[in-house]
Amino acid sequence: MFAKLFAFFLSIYYMITPYAAPSTAEAIKVLDESKVELAFVTWGDSQISNYLFEREPRLRAAAEDVANAASDLDALLIVGDIAENGLQCEYDVVSGHLKDSGVDNYLMVVGNHDIRLRSYKQVVKRFTSFQNELNENAGSELTVDKLNYSYEINGYTFIVLGNDKSVFEENYFSEEQLAWLDETLKAKAVDGKPVFVAVHQPLKKTHGLPVTWGNGTNEKAGHVGAQSDALYEIMNKYSNIILITGHLHTGFGQYSYEKIGNIHGVNVPSTTIVNKDGDYNEPATGYVTEVYRNKVVFRARDFAKGVYVPDYDIEIKLDK
Repeated sequence: MFAKLFAFFLSIYYMITPYAAPSTAEAIKVLDESKVELAFVTWGDSQISNYLFEREPRLRAAAEDVANAASDLDALLIVGDIAENGLQCEYDVVSGHLKDSGVDNYLMVVGNHDIRLRSYKQVVKRFTSFQNELNENAGSELTVDKLNYSYEINGYTFIVLGNDKSVFEENYFSEEQLAWLDETLKAKAVDGKPVFVAVHQPLKKTHGLPVTWGNGTNEKAGHVGAQSDALYEIMNKYSNIILITGHLHTGFGQYSYEKIGNIHGVNVPSTTIVNKDGDYNEPATGYVTEVYRNKVVFRARDFAKGVYVPDYDIEIKLDK
């Protein structure tokens, strides 16, 4: 019933607000086809809602921009809050737009909006099924049965962290998951290769927190939670760790990147919500991430318009 109502009201929305497709004049294309070793799209907070209809056309445009890419894309990574309220009809809309985007793998991170109103068992079943169906359709070998997992693409490791129980705003990691993170990094953070760690919320006091959350006065809000220090201590032991987060809905600008000890922190804007606290706050923004032997480049892009925004590119030199 929810799905039918969603489709009906969305059709009414489109009658009132005509859809604008992204331009194809500046299609996604990597900087150096002969040297790139991995290329993936990085988005945050799609938060598709069955009542906030203005978000869906932005996701649709962003997905079309990816589908129009002139270079092969190895993955699409969304760092949490895929759905506004964790409803099946919301995931169905996201799947409908992403399934034909042409990427080889889908890496999904659970966010607080995906989990906070549902039983934990329901969240795991619904979220993993959503991701597995996308990957099966793409011909990917990635299959998951829990919210934290690791996966290797072209010799590069992605580690996705996810809640071990239902909580409202923060994250919670069991001791087992923290130990798994440490062991995985120990095995994979070798030979100078970057390891990409993805979790929905950033570490505390990073990326402009607490200014970039709520009214900017609560230092206990907006970050990954009580285990922030534990996460930092584990990751900071290794080189070339790139921590990718969302949650803050912060536009491109001074809060997008920072070096946190040995960790490279990248915070990604929302894909469907007008962002804030940045210099470029348009919705449907994110990165085309390109990995080369000695560097990782996060190329800022407005996916709804189909253009790069090079003033906000991030280049990370790798330690060898």
